[in-house]
Amino acid sequence: MDDSLSYLYTFLLKNGRPYGYMRPDVVGAMPWSSYFKVDHQNRTVMFHDPYPLERSSSSGSGINSVLVDARKQKRFQVLEGWRNELYPIAGSEGITMERAGSPLFGIVTFGVHMTAYTKSSDGMKIWVPKRSSTKSTYPAMLDNSVAGGISAGEKPFDSLIREAAEEASLARDTVRHNARACGTVSYFHIRDGRAGGETGLLQPEVQFVYDLELSTDIALKPSDDEVQSFNLCSVEEVQDAMARGDFKPNCALVLLDFFVRHGIFTAENEQHYVEIVSRLHRKLPFPTSLSSMTRA
Repeated sequence: MDDSLSYLYTFLLKNGRPYGYMRPDVVGAMPWSSYFKVDHQNRTVMFHDPYPLERSSSSGSGINSVLVDARKQKRFQVLEGWRNELYPIAGSEGITMERAGSPLFGIVTFGVHMTAYTKSSDGMKIWVPKRSSTKSTYPAMLDNSVAGGISAGEKPFDSLIREAAEEASLARDTVRHNARACGTVSYFHIRDGRAGGETGLLQPEVQFVYDLELSTDIALKPSDDEVQSFNLCSVEEVQDAMARGDFKPNCALVLLDFFVRHGIFTAENEQHYVEIVSRLHRKLPFPTSLSSMTRA
């Protein structure tokens, strides 16, 4: 572990591999069960439930039982945003936990982010949604055209099709036949007050990135209460909003990646181009294998 991170606890599974970083105050407040071994000298928390998969059918593994207790005891504000949605622990062969609890353990989480855009005589324009002002995380901020987390057992492209229909009223066949996979963006996020709950929680993330070029006669429209509105914006308008900090932080990263891939953001117009591009694809210190996450 880097010296700057030495104050953190490392979250381990019984195979001894690290899967996340935990803040000391989180370790101190968590109502641990007998399935966990907390070693304060070596600053580790090991989960050693001998039957984790048998406990994952409804409320998640033995990890989730601890989160359920923490929620009942009101130990952490972040658990007030309980989703009843299980996130996988990558590389763990099927162990899951409640989505709202993932930043407490600092595990890698995964999502899909798509930029929908049009091209015409007026140039490129990008569909930009504004998040609902009632959302518990990043309310009223700007977002990517379609975005969402990948639940346990879900494949990235299936998640994208679902999110596009639920959030943007995009026909499933339109996305299935026209969305283009464009790689990933990875980063290590430290949550601030806009994320909801405690600040300073650690959240390494990988986003699967997609592009979707649409004809000018197709409009994105909200179809649930997560999105307040959609606007078709010029590249300059998007860049100005990014500079003002109007975008949810990880969505701004995905747009930077989009601008790089489309030749809008280049070494000729940005002196820190190489540094920025490399930071969009950070190597994370934990497993990122999808093999155990996407089984049918």
